[in-house]
Amino acid sequence: MKIRTLIVDDEPLALERLGTLLREDPEIEIVGECTNGLEALSAIKAEAPDLIFLDVQMPELDGFGVVAALSNAKMPTIIFVTAYDKFALRAFEVHALDYLLKPFDRERFQKSLRRAIDQIKRNESDELSQRLSSLIAELKPEAKPLDRLAVKVDGRVLLVRLEEIDWIEAADNYVSLHVGNESHLHRETMSALEAKLAPSQFIRISRSIIVNVEKIKELQPMFHGDYVVILSNGTRLNLSRNYRENLNHLLGKSV
Repeated sequence: MKIRTLIVDDEPLALERLGTLLREDPEIEIVGECTNGLEALSAIKAEAPDLIFLDVQMPELDGFGVVAALSNAKMPTIIFVTAYDKFALRAFEVHALDYLLKPFDRERFQKSLRRAIDQIKRNESDELSQRLSSLIAELKPEAKPLDRLAVKVDGRVLLVRLEEIDWIEAADNYVSLHVGNESHLHRETMSALEAKLAPSQFIRISRSIIVNVEKIKELQPMFHGDYVVILSNGTRLNLSRNYRENLNHLLGKSV
């Protein structure tokens, strides 16, 4: 029986190289190639791979986030692909978890692959799960609450305090931070930023808009369950009925 393998890396060249090397091994069957952590979670659920080559640093959801989301599931064998420095790599070694340091050569790849195959054949998923949990605890301590964002303005870096932001608007791979009469582009996706914001301070009212709760002055009902959110500065924003539950949860009652 072939070993079902998933590749996850946001760098196209790394994804291609891993695929090329894996296809040379007759014991391997590639069941998917993903470019971010969210795609990876879907693929893992659909394909139940035995082995994952998992990039650590990715947008939206990083490799550790993927592992954390799998904590209650059967854990596949994982080879981390990373550009971490030697101090962080020591943690992988201490917890007996394999990794490929970019850029890696064929010999190092083959060594990691043979170790993974042996581990799969010994069926050590429970022990692996414990080691992964310990690694994440060591490398990802509790993050400090986010209180400001750094944005580039005319070659300068401006620190924008979250409490000063009125609302946030999606702009492809950026977000637009609306602060009073000004707006600033910040390089981060809407979903990634939303995950960092305190839900008691910011709520998402549509696919493209997040609002600072303290800036909301009034809600006006519209048709079909939609609302207009009016901010203290007079800005009018549409609250989609699909996101109304966010506001209900915050207010403790239905609107």
